[in-house]
Amino acid sequence: MKSRRYPDTSHVRVRAIKSTFTAEGALCGATLHVPEDTRTDQQLPAILMLGGWGSVQMAMTSSFTHSFVEAGFAVMEFDYPGWGASGGFPRQGINPWRRTRVADTVLAHLKSQPMVDAHQITLWGTSFGGGHVVDLASQHPELTGAIIQVPMLDGRAATFATPLGRLLKLSMLGLLDLIKPGALIYVPTISREGEFGTMDRDGAWDAMERAMAALPHLGYDNRVAAKSALTMPFYRPWLRLKDVKVPMLMIGATSDTVAPFVSDKVRRVGNPNVQVIEIDADHFDPYFDPLFPEVLAHQLKFLRR
Repeated sequence: MKSRRYPDTSHVRVRAIKSTFTAEGALCGATLHVPEDTRTDQQLPAILMLGGWGSVQMAMTSSFTHSFVEAGFAVMEFDYPGWGASGGFPRQGINPWRRTRVADTVLAHLKSQPMVDAHQITLWGTSFGGGHVVDLASQHPELTGAIIQVPMLDGRAATFATPLGRLLKLSMLGLLDLIKPGALIYVPTISREGEFGTMDRDGAWDAMERAMAALPHLGYDNRVAAKSALTMPFYRPWLRLKDVKVPMLMIGATSDTVAPFVSDKVRRVGNPNVQVIEIDADHFDPYFDPLFPEVLAHQLKFLRR
C-alpha cells in the first residue's frame, strides 16, 4: 500500500457561500468558496469544479479548492441532481450527458454571482468530471481556460480495463436495473481491491478512507445505481477535444487503470490549445501527498499564465 497523506490546507481562511440552482427539475446545492477577507463589491476570477464518477462537494477536492482560494480565486463546487446536498430522484444515478447539461446550468449560476468576474472563469474537472469539462469547454469559447486531471476521456477504454467477471456482473445488474419496475438496484461505488464495486483499483478504497478521515463531517453514500455503468462505453469525450478553443491543461497519469489515459488518441487529435503533462501516477495519487504539490504547481502555473 502506498504511503498517502491527505494534504493539510487548514491554514487557508475561506468564506463558504451556499446557494441553490435548479437543474433537470431538481433544486441543487452549490458552494462558492472565496478568501475570507474578500469585499462584497469585489469581483474575483473564478473556477468551476466538476468532480468525478461518484463525487459530492469537497470529497477529495477540498485541498485543491482551498489552494485555489489561497491563490486568489473564487471556487464553486456543486452536487449533481440526486447526489449530496441536491434534491432529485431517483438518487445516486449517473448519466454523463445529463451531467454536462447540469454543469452548463451551474456555469450560468456561477457567472451570476456578485463576487465573480463573469469574464474570468476557468473550468476544472477530475476523473469523470474531466470528460464533462471537455464537453463544456467545446461549447464555451468565451471561457478563460480549462484544467483536467486524470480525465476519463474514453469510456470504451475504461470499460475494457474492468476485469471480465466484474464487467459481466455490472452489465447484468445494469440491464436488470434498467428494465425492472420499482426501486433501483445499487452497487458499491468504491470497494476494496478484488471486491465488487465500480472502482476497486489504484487504491480506491484507501483513497476514500483517507479523504473521509480528513473530512469526518462530510459523510458519503457509497453506492451508485447499477444502470449507470451501462452509459460508460458510449461516453467518449476525447472525440470533442478537437472542438476546444480555449487553453486547456491536461494532466494524465500513466499508471491509471480506473480511467486509462488515452495519450495516443489525444496526440491523434493534435489540438494546439491543449497542453499535455504526463505524470507517473495512478488514478488517485494526484489528490494526496507526496504528489499533490507537484500537480498543484502545474495547475497554478497554468492559471497564472
